[in-house]
Amino acid sequence: MTEVEEGSGNVYADLDYDDAEEMQVKACLATKIGEIIKHRHLTQSQAAIVLAMPQPKLSGMLRGQFRGISEAKMLDCLNRLGRDVQILVSKSSRQQSTGRTRVVFG
Repeated sequence: MTEVEEGSGNVYADLDYDDAEEMQVKACLATKIGEIIKHRHLTQSQAAIVLAMPQPKLSGMLRGQFRGISEAKMLDCLNRLGRDVQILVSKSSRQQSTGRTRVVFG
């Protein structure tokens, strides 16, 4: 019988990455950027011009290779694609001393 273990919702945490939360945030941002590019029917070359980023770097980001791309750059990409970005800082509802970062799309 195969044993199945339920994931935490963050594959990077499940794989024990040190920067799991940051990687999850970047994955969400990259996914949204890819969705917008697809919805606008842009080629990667066209999107790279809009995003002011080399096409190979955009291609890598859309394939999950975003370690060399900052969250700030990804937020800038969303702005360049015509999206407003709001950052909300609130008190953690958890009892831990550190908060968490998550991405919510409206």
